[in-house]
Amino acid sequence: VLGSKKPIHPNDDVNMSQSSNDTFPTAMHIAAAEQMNKLIPEVQKVRDAIATKAEEFKDVVKIGRTHLQDATPLTVGQEMSGWASLLERDIDRMKETLPGLYDLAIGGTAVGTGLNAHPEFGERAAKKISELTGLPFKSHPNKFAALSAHDEIVFCSGALKTLAASLMKIANDIRWLASGPRCGLGELIIPENEPGSSIMPGKVNPTQSEAMTMVAVQAMGNDAAIGFAGSQGNFELNVFKPVMIHNLLHSIRLIHDACHGFVEYCIAGLGINREQIEHHLRDSLMLVTALNPHIGYDNSAKIAKNAHQKGISLRESAIELGLLTGEKFDELVKPEEMTHP
Repeated sequence: VLGSKKPIHPNDDVNMSQSSNDTFPTAMHIAAAEQMNKLIPEVQKVRDAIATKAEEFKDVVKIGRTHLQDATPLTVGQEMSGWASLLERDIDRMKETLPGLYDLAIGGTAVGTGLNAHPEFGERAAKKISELTGLPFKSHPNKFAALSAHDEIVFCSGALKTLAASLMKIANDIRWLASGPRCGLGELIIPENEPGSSIMPGKVNPTQSEAMTMVAVQAMGNDAAIGFAGSQGNFELNVFKPVMIHNLLHSIRLIHDACHGFVEYCIAGLGINREQIEHHLRDSLMLVTALNPHIGYDNSAKIAKNAHQKGISLRESAIELGLLTGEKFDELVKPEEMTHP
């Protein structure tokens, strides 16, 4: 009879005396591990695409910037290599979350004791799940911890938050460096994916960077919820499981999709404005730093300040102050030689 407990009893036959207290966190770990294994290759693609661009522009010298102010030179390749390194280390951190996610709570039943379950149930179930998924799932060594707290999920979300911070930095750097085209920094050229603004014709907006930064913000917000929920394990059970896994999978899915678009519609087509880069480099006052070992910090500062106040070049300022000849200045100030120790 429909809805009856005969001939199949929902608890005695289907549930077999198991509890949602151990099956739900088991499902959480399976879902998280499977999706993390899909996310990592997508982040790797972003890292590889950036590394390719770093190699392409490795010899292009540009001005550096710290505190949003002009700094000493580096190459475009060096700057981009920093971005690639951030993601490479993020990938390592994400991989470090997997062993914990492979530990399953199944077999703990109600409070972690395994009451009403076969003594080998947890081990056997984990082995079967591993066979079905192709991932190295195993029985959690301590079911009391597996039911009452979800530190593995918190840790995984923390890795995603760190990744989000890296992606935020990279996406922001790209859109700042591409700002313009005439009244901004204008050193990078981003692909023209859209016809323009809805009101300003010919305007190219950094939509892929904007999408990535919004995804990063959402992942950071999700992590805050996961961290608080993870702290709410009262006695033998943390009941905040649904909100934790909902937010974790949300972050994974958003970052996964954003990485694909970021490579396809931004990084792959990224170019540089060599003329603008050269203009900013030659016009920067911070090239004076190369003179510190030769004429001292104070004299170098005089050259820079005088040049800035009078709107003249560093070379002209050094000659005017009688600190260096033009020939000596040219000998000592070579931007390409300032990009290494």
